[in-house]
Amino acid sequence: MARFDEVMATFWGEGDYGVQQPLTDEMVREAERVLGVTLPWTLLDLLRVQNGGLVAADHDAFPTSRPTSWSEDHVPFDDLMGIGRRDGMTSLLDTPYLVEEWGLPAPLVLLSGDGHCWIGLDYRTCGRDGEPSVTWFETGLDTELVLAGDFRSFVEGLTAGSTYGDDSPGDPVPTC
Repeated sequence: MARFDEVMATFWGEGDYGVQQPLTDEMVREAERVLGVTLPWTLLDLLRVQNGGLVAADHDAFPTSRPTSWSEDHVPFDDLMGIGRRDGMTSLLDTPYLVEEWGLPAPLVLLSGDGHCWIGLDYRTCGRDGEPSVTWFETGLDTELVLAGDFRSFVEGLTAGSTYGDDSPGDPVPTC
């Protein structure tokens, strides 16, 4: 398992898909007000390097302890939403709407997903100012799976999806 600072140095992928304006302290204060939670400093450290976007191929999957509709042994983490209001881009600030739209529990901050499957910071156990776990949610199946006890551990546990055969010809198409 890699250390957080090692992953942080190579975390972001190429391109500007999902990238918001550079993160400021004022944007963080506004996000925490809108979301009603204190965001983990490790998440904010990553977003200060780049405010959202594609995750590098070396860090685009997380191993799971049980099968999901996505895979027998991992879930995808292709992108991380940033904080901002750029037109046509989903951001952490869209969490309240998305949680209601998809019937997800609260308090929660969505990090990545497409509606049917989400990865989010789960504040239900720790409270709005605590250190949230990182949880996988499958809305169509009404299931969830805790991936890591905190965001730092989640980032340190990320691996390359290619090691699982993701995106290889002949791989099964996920239902998620």
